[in-house]
Amino acid sequence: MNMVDAGGDKQPPAIELRRINKRFGRVHANRDIDLVVERGSVTGIIGENGAGKSTLVSILYGFYTADSGEILIDGAPVRIDKTSVAIDHGIGMVHQHFMLVPTFTVLENIMMGAEGSGLLAPAEMAARARLTDLAETYGLEIDPDALVGDLPVGLQQRVEILKALYRGARILILDEPTGVLTPQEADRLFDVVRVLSGNGVTVLLITHKLREIMAATDQVAVMRHGEVVRSLKTAKTDREELARLMVGRDVLFSAETTERQPGASVLSVRDLGYQDEAGAMRLKDISFDVRAGEILGIAGVSGNGQSELLDILSGIAPLQIGEITFGEDVFTAGRQADPSFLRQLGIAHIPEDRQQRGLVLNFSAAECAILGYQDGPNAGDRIFLDQARIRDRCQKMMVDFDVRPPSPELRAGGFSGGNQQKIVVARELAASPKVLLVGQPTRGVDIGAIEFIHSQLIAMRDAGCAILLVSVELDEILALSDRILVMNDGQIVGEAGRDEADPNRIGLMMAGIDPGSEARP
Repeated sequence: MNMVDAGGDKQPPAIELRRINKRFGRVHANRDIDLVVERGSVTGIIGENGAGKSTLVSILYGFYTADSGEILIDGAPVRIDKTSVAIDHGIGMVHQHFMLVPTFTVLENIMMGAEGSGLLAPAEMAARARLTDLAETYGLEIDPDALVGDLPVGLQQRVEILKALYRGARILILDEPTGVLTPQEADRLFDVVRVLSGNGVTVLLITHKLREIMAATDQVAVMRHGEVVRSLKTAKTDREELARLMVGRDVLFSAETTERQPGASVLSVRDLGYQDEAGAMRLKDISFDVRAGEILGIAGVSGNGQSELLDILSGIAPLQIGEITFGEDVFTAGRQADPSFLRQLGIAHIPEDRQQRGLVLNFSAAECAILGYQDGPNAGDRIFLDQARIRDRCQKMMVDFDVRPPSPELRAGGFSGGNQQKIVVARELAASPKVLLVGQPTRGVDIGAIEFIHSQLIAMRDAGCAILLVSVELDEILALSDRILVMNDGQIVGEAGRDEADPNRIGLMMAGIDPGSEARP
């Protein structure tokens, strides 16, 4: 940390928040928040879903305006009422979902909106020189003429960081920065964070991954129910204490699971292929089996065919090439199956995107709790819906799955992301499926909800369900899976059993690198 200037005087903090408050209707999202962030430090902000951390950094970056309170940047009070004002004060933000134009080059993306001249050629020359200087200073080397769409996600994120630095960022907010990275890419990101910090850049890291907090930060602020309940030096705490502060109770970090002997194959996939509308082969010769009482995990960086695989298996996308067998039923390009028929066969699906695929946000929780099962006996008599039965059943599910608030009448869009996920998980597990297709079950979910969802998946496995688990979180795959397949570029590139799974080896395969070669990440 660079806290003392050349004259020996202590410098003011990079950020000081004083009694920040923000309400959305009856929801008090931020409550009298005080936070001091020293310049050149790496500060983590953690908390459960709905704790208020996203609202807080949105206020700092100008997405929202605080109802009351004061923001000081470098010791001076400022009013940040829009993003351009935040940028003018040296604040940059790298979002979880990148804000890049894939058909533009690196240089064009970095210049966009900050050309600085009406004449493009001189502006481009100046931008190229500035980009070269930034890359050398911060160890962020990249080809300025490469198309962003051709870059791996780790380098795309590097472009986002360079874009913020190009605009003069001295304070950099990283919002869930490792959600789409391989373990090796995440390690390289934190190497970059340390270089940034060493050069005086102040970094705010928003993450739900305590391992990253412990590895990358100097200090950490823990939020709960809209308040900062504790600020600590990272070196003087541990993940157990941080989890306890976040959730208000002790948390199990490893899912409690035991070795089981799986049964017969329930789901069989042979030579599966899929071509998208642009003519690109998204899946190539995919073959595997999932057995009763087994969790088969599929590891891979997002965008390598996992989404298409789940869509085909759940009947959302058509089966073009290959054969899928569920029990006695065989499906091919000549015999398709829709999601409704597959549910009748005992196949449930927890989709990757709960808001686009799992819920109707304007429906009530009770209505969402029967989506896809509205013709079943728990919803009515196939002609009329039994609203009282639906509401009572949803109420029980909410209590069993600790959905907060436990209000069946509340619109689904009014729940936090973690509680929306619990509604979807509860609905699909309540069907007692023979096969469960699971996509990103804990994406954007806090540590308490992760612990609960993991325990429910293991209980389903122990009850004999065959589970196909797709997750970009390698730790999740390692914790839950009895067997692991690795996907890259639409193909299965490796397989490992629970006992032989090596995180580094799997991470290399996720990145398309042969672990047995001489190549290095």
